[in-house]
Amino acid sequence: MKGGARENMCQTQTQLVSPDDELPEAFSPSTLLTAMQPQKIALTVLITLLATISPSLMGLFLSSFPTARTLALSQDSGKTSADQLIQQGITQYQQGKLDTAIQSWQQALKIYQQLKERQGEATALGNLGAAYLATGNYKQAIASLQPLIPITQALGDRNGEARALGNLGIAYKGLGDYEKAIASHQQALTLMQQLKNRQGEGQILGNLGNAYEGLGNYDKAIASYQQSLTIAQEVKDRVGEGAAFGNLGAIYANQGKYDEAIKTYQKSLAIAQAVDDKAGQANTLNNLGIASQVKGDTAKAIDYYNQSLTLARAIGDRQLEARTLGGLGLTYEDQRDFPKAIAHQQQTLKIAQTIGDRQLEAMAFNNLGHALFSANNLPEAEKQLRQALTAFESLRPGLTDADNVSIFDTQVFSYNLLKQILIAAKKPEAALEISERGRARAFVELLGQRLSPQAAQNYKTKAQPPTIQQIQQIAKTQKATLVEYAIIPDDDFKFQGKLRGPSAKLFIWVVQPTGQVAFREVDLKNLQPVPGQASDKEATSLEDLIRASRNLAGPYAQRSESVRKQLYQLLIQPIAEFLPKDPTERVVFIPHETLFLLPFPALQDASGQYLIEKHTILTAPAIQVLELTHQQRKNQASQNTEQLQGENALIVGNPKMPAELEPLPAAEKEAIEIAQLLNTQAITGEQATKVSIVKQMTQARLMHFATHGLLDDIKKLGVPGALALAPSQGDEGFLTAGEILNLKLNADLVVLSACNTGRGKITGDGVIGLSRSLISAGTPSVIVSLWSVPDAPTALLMTEFYRNLKQNPDKAQALRQAMLTTMKQQPNPYNWAAFTLVGEAD
Repeated sequence: MKGGARENMCQTQTQLVSPDDELPEAFSPSTLLTAMQPQKIALTVLITLLATISPSLMGLFLSSFPTARTLALSQDSGKTSADQLIQQGITQYQQGKLDTAIQSWQQALKIYQQLKERQGEATALGNLGAAYLATGNYKQAIASLQPLIPITQALGDRNGEARALGNLGIAYKGLGDYEKAIASHQQALTLMQQLKNRQGEGQILGNLGNAYEGLGNYDKAIASYQQSLTIAQEVKDRVGEGAAFGNLGAIYANQGKYDEAIKTYQKSLAIAQAVDDKAGQANTLNNLGIASQVKGDTAKAIDYYNQSLTLARAIGDRQLEARTLGGLGLTYEDQRDFPKAIAHQQQTLKIAQTIGDRQLEAMAFNNLGHALFSANNLPEAEKQLRQALTAFESLRPGLTDADNVSIFDTQVFSYNLLKQILIAAKKPEAALEISERGRARAFVELLGQRLSPQAAQNYKTKAQPPTIQQIQQIAKTQKATLVEYAIIPDDDFKFQGKLRGPSAKLFIWVVQPTGQVAFREVDLKNLQPVPGQASDKEATSLEDLIRASRNLAGPYAQRSESVRKQLYQLLIQPIAEFLPKDPTERVVFIPHETLFLLPFPALQDASGQYLIEKHTILTAPAIQVLELTHQQRKNQASQNTEQLQGENALIVGNPKMPAELEPLPAAEKEAIEIAQLLNTQAITGEQATKVSIVKQMTQARLMHFATHGLLDDIKKLGVPGALALAPSQGDEGFLTAGEILNLKLNADLVVLSACNTGRGKITGDGVIGLSRSLISAGTPSVIVSLWSVPDAPTALLMTEFYRNLKQNPDKAQALRQAMLTTMKQQPNPYNWAAFTLVGEAD
């Protein structure tokens, strides 16, 4: 039996930042690479340069000691001994005897500390930090490098401080502490730039790129690697140039560009061989093994891996040894030699735990679990995957929301794999728990921290995912049937970075208000071609169907209808018996991946009846998010005891647009009509400036924006989406999702009557965009759109929505009735099906 995602992790090359002019040639910065298992993520290994003591420095040391003759003789003897131990350690290091080198430097350190010889102490600590990094002992490296920084500052050695900070950043990354790694590298980079140390600057940029890549922030990683390459070529740093090529190759591999990755790896390997850089050769050979394996050439992969393994062991690089063993394990699994595959993953795991590399440990648990799953050992596979999730989750506390989203996107494959194992073991309820644990975690943690002080305390470190009993209680509290989807990727796809494999299965859970849980599995491998497709010879995918379903207008409208019927058969028909018969009862869909783009109301059964005609529909990014929006709603109800009055509503329509956007006259008419219904005044034209509107947003209990919506991340804050408001002096008029995220809102409902406001960046954490920002800012209910909505029909739908809402406070039913009314006048679902209610119905 085959299992879910496996990961091969490309190793990026880390350059240990070392003195540029004091070291023997053998110690110039070197680089490493590494292979990984089931998904492929870029990591980093080190390169170590050790500080030596030159005769001139020795003289300086002596001159700083007290002048009493007996003390001077004693100190001179001790210092000479310590200096000799430093040189002895360097010789041992050059011979590959890292353990004995460490012992020599530890002895030297003790002598220097007794003598209060600060320069010598700095040298010993720096060398120990480098050696610990070389052996993958990151905690000991940090223990040596942290006290080194204040010593370099006291000595006025800014270059030494920069090197220590750079190496400290490598150690933090090795432990998976990306925030501290980035902070250390950025401090080091600033110092290197001030010192005009171009080679050191290039090395730091490469290592900073490693940290960004570990977080899954590939844009920043690529920018850092490219700057590192430019500098290396400028200063003729051949080792640095080879490392930069290797790191860029790993990024290409993370994006699935394997041919480009291989070409770049070959450049890296040629340089490493030319300068006799063993670490660089070992890393690149490992990454070539990964690329060959992904392309299906297992014989070549094994050859590359074995060459890398020999070099890794020769230079004492335990981390690279572990990754290469993991890569070999994956290759043996491809050959269905499960005993060898399991044995190699167990070796990887043991080394990862020994050196304290949590990221590598998580990958090893995942790949070991995959091998056991493939060997049909379900209980042991489940055990290993649960440990993988624990290890992955240990990397996330303390990250910013954006980084939490990004790193989680590189971990979702393990959640998918464990779901498959549990379904194979006939444990659908346990699989639903994992499905919830593996979605919207950053969103849940952010929401939890922004709730009441007591609730926030519970979410301080990380929000606990719900148990099956809590999920059942949420369905009961919501008085709704919950439908959760999970798209399961193809078994044979080897993940890397944030890549997703082609969809192979669909898991569907239905949780009724009674607590009954049902499960259905749908095969997606043999989907029929999309009717009207240019080439009907090729089978389609779920992603193709969803894209086609959204072409509701123009020449593809007929094709869209047949696709939406096909999607109804895939998504709804298997669970139709568990859905409520009363159309006023709520159904909350919990989409996954591209399903967030699907217009659920417009799905049609075989007779042509729309889903919205049968059910009252809401959506949410996770079941647990519903628990939190419900808590938001309760908090607001306790504060907002008075009935909603007109002055509490903020209605904005057709602001004076930024120069590049067309005015929306129907949106202005829509806002005025809605304001009349709510007994207030609409804010339009030049009055609707962003500055003015933002001030009013924090007080409003209901907000309606009839304006342009944009998908772009305009201010590059990492959160796409913006609303167009009127510009004013010094302000362009765009209210971005990133800015909304930082507001504190008190509104029960926000309606974004604009284009594409429900879209954004689709991640493992859900859709990152306007709806997520509004809910995080305190709004329990948001209505957003999935495409560029037409002006006049949208005005009709929105007016009907508020008319219904005045009679019935259930927002989901009000939206359903508005859709049904609009449908009678505008039958094409393009005109009425774009909007979805996210969050609370009450």
